[in-house]
Amino acid sequence: MKDLNLVPTFLWFLLLFPLHKAVANGVTPEETKQLRDEVREMFYHAFDGYMEHAFPLDELRPLSCEGEDTLGGYALTLIDSLDTLALLGDRERFTASVEWIGKNLQFDINKTVSIFETTIRVLGGLLSAHLIASDYATGMRIPSYDNELLDLAEDLARRLLPAFDTPTGIPFGSVNLKYGVDEHESKITSTAGGGTLTLEFGVLSRLTNDPIFEQVTKNAVRGLWARRSKLNLVGAHINVFTGEWTQKDAGIGTSIDSFYEYLLKAYLLFGDEEYLFIFQEAYSAAMHYLYNDPWYVEVNMDSAAIVWPLFNSLQAFWPGLQVLAGDIDPAIRTHTAFFSVWKRYGFTPEGFNLATLSVQHGQKSYPLRPELIESTYWLYKATRNPRYLDAGRDIVASLQYGARCPCGYCHISDVEFHKREDHMESFFLAETVKYLWLLFDLAVGPDNLVENGPYKYIFSTEGHLLPATPQISLLQEHCSYFGAYCNRDSLKEEPIASDKSADSQEINGSRVSEGWVRTRFPLDSSSFKASPVSGLIKGLCPGLTHAQKYGISYLASVDTAHEDNSAKQKDITVQSQAIVVVSDQISNQSLSGDGNDNNVKESTEREPESDPSQS
Repeated sequence: MKDLNLVPTFLWFLLLFPLHKAVANGVTPEETKQLRDEVREMFYHAFDGYMEHAFPLDELRPLSCEGEDTLGGYALTLIDSLDTLALLGDRERFTASVEWIGKNLQFDINKTVSIFETTIRVLGGLLSAHLIASDYATGMRIPSYDNELLDLAEDLARRLLPAFDTPTGIPFGSVNLKYGVDEHESKITSTAGGGTLTLEFGVLSRLTNDPIFEQVTKNAVRGLWARRSKLNLVGAHINVFTGEWTQKDAGIGTSIDSFYEYLLKAYLLFGDEEYLFIFQEAYSAAMHYLYNDPWYVEVNMDSAAIVWPLFNSLQAFWPGLQVLAGDIDPAIRTHTAFFSVWKRYGFTPEGFNLATLSVQHGQKSYPLRPELIESTYWLYKATRNPRYLDAGRDIVASLQYGARCPCGYCHISDVEFHKREDHMESFFLAETVKYLWLLFDLAVGPDNLVENGPYKYIFSTEGHLLPATPQISLLQEHCSYFGAYCNRDSLKEEPIASDKSADSQEINGSRVSEGWVRTRFPLDSSSFKASPVSGLIKGLCPGLTHAQKYGISYLASVDTAHEDNSAKQKDITVQSQAIVVVSDQISNQSLSGDGNDNNVKESTEREPESDPSQS
């Protein structure tokens, strides 16, 4: 994309490097320890405030020291906080919380809830805590625990399943936990809402040996991707019955953000190449059409015409995702730009207009979001550059000075005047303080489950810890698309047809040695068996389309009346690169990070916000 030329160059300079900004003094080792302990105290100030004044209601009102039910009326903040308690090593409160939830929580209630929020906050919180409480290797095993949280998670997920009964496979946005989908339920949902369910549902399938949960969420992703534009962009909102895009603004923020996130993370956690391929194409398109170094804009998904030169706070997760993808340089530049907005106001507003260099009207709030902190943590983990500790120190100071309230931490309703609002989202304890604490603990010399534990962890979009255990991460390579090449000797059943290769031949840009055969499997993944890990994830050749590889047909947009003529005249493609990843043949080995940090997984690598209550 060409430069925007939205504002004079010197104004960009002033935004990125304000004249009043002094050079920060580096954070000393002793100060790092103090900051880590201060963040721990921040967590307990908010957690104790919730338990004393709001529990068992969903969330805390930190100014008035009261509680409120905001999602389903089932102790939401406690569920969302479970793995943070475990991460901090608080065995007593973790055990007491798990036991209370196991004895008292139930989902057979007449409540209509958000599929997205319930999945990432409640289902994810239950699964993460179950995996910690049930495993001696985590050091937090609860002797009396008998899979109560897993049973609750399965019960909850089954109550969400009716939402997936749509012609497109893309779920409704809401479902009643007792009666299913209401006949008057809206048929419009967001891309993130339909595409950010794969981790939690996939983990549940592996823990219960029931494939239905993983199948429905994967079908939802396929349903969204099949309806992408010819530029490989997806819109913000879609009709789950007709598949028509009702909002065609493409971006990396509101309503779309975690769709990208879960494509890569589902591959990292489960080893499913289909997610990697979709991520490759989606990421390439985003960097080509949305990236205006160092910012990101929103464009029409069909024509790529800029429709919204806006930084919104949900975009701030992107540099962290780029770290996981191994694309560090643009991540550094974008984080610098995003953090300059924080420095200007003390917080990031929901929207910052890049044309006027001012807070977007109606988007002045900061609801304690974690995304910028998350990216700060990942960039420090990848680079060990002390500038990210400086950033973390500034963020702690802002939260302590501007958001701390008598019983917790308050939303900031106006970042320009630091007005407070009497509400604290559960994700403040699930993510915001978690990433801050991990940042400083990593700098001190990590002693926690994530950095030193028995597994590599993937963070869900709610910051929940999902371990790459042998039971969860695939140990076998699946031939799940036409054109896959599998070792003939390792197949458990004969392929329907095969074309034996010569001694050695080059196919689709990948070297295929003797003993490899081309197999034709049915599209239904349940109809074939996995072959053992071959030690090679075959190249995904750019010569085949996604439809050819996975049997997903390209569906033209239903609304073509206003299609941009210039887009019709161009044959624009986004080039995909072939990927060849060599894997260890150790039975429980999954893709890992570089040798300098074994806990960062490596590849070539929220709901959407209509209101600030969604993370």
